[in-house]
Amino acid sequence: MGFFDMLTGTKRPEDGVAPRSAEELRAALLSLNRPDVPYIISDGAAHDADLVAEWRIAEPAWQTFFIGSQLTHALRIRMRLVEEVPEVRAIEEQWEVTRVGNPPRLQTSAEYARGAGRTVSRRWTLQRGENGRLEATETFSFDSAQLTNPLRNAALESGWTWRGVIFGKL
Repeated sequence: MGFFDMLTGTKRPEDGVAPRSAEELRAALLSLNRPDVPYIISDGAAHDADLVAEWRIAEPAWQTFFIGSQLTHALRIRMRLVEEVPEVRAIEEQWEVTRVGNPPRLQTSAEYARGAGRTVSRRWTLQRGENGRLEATETFSFDSAQLTNPLRNAALESGWTWRGVIFGKL
């Protein structure tokens, strides 16, 4: 892995993994959609991509989760499946979000960033244990890798390279 690959988050499949077709990879990526995950993967035509994965921050069922996560950035990953290579070209886009109103809801701001990044949020509760000493218990955890890792792993298991794109077009 070269320095630029490390900066962009580019990963290659293990040697000997035969690449599947673009349609098989597309099906594998779309199969990651489940009602219990905080993201959704859909057709990306409206975003000039083959597929788009993004947080479900606009869905009422997930708003409590994202407000509780103290999330500061929304994430979208636009993907282009380039069968000739074969590689998934992926652009990670982030927007700053803030909480407004009562009850609070997330609102996006004008701040925009592009490129690989990671957001982690954890909440701990301090309490006295049975022995009388203070103990920290993790009560909430959120990591943007919950979105990136399943996508990248599905591509690698399908024999495709996951190439992060920072500059240029998808």
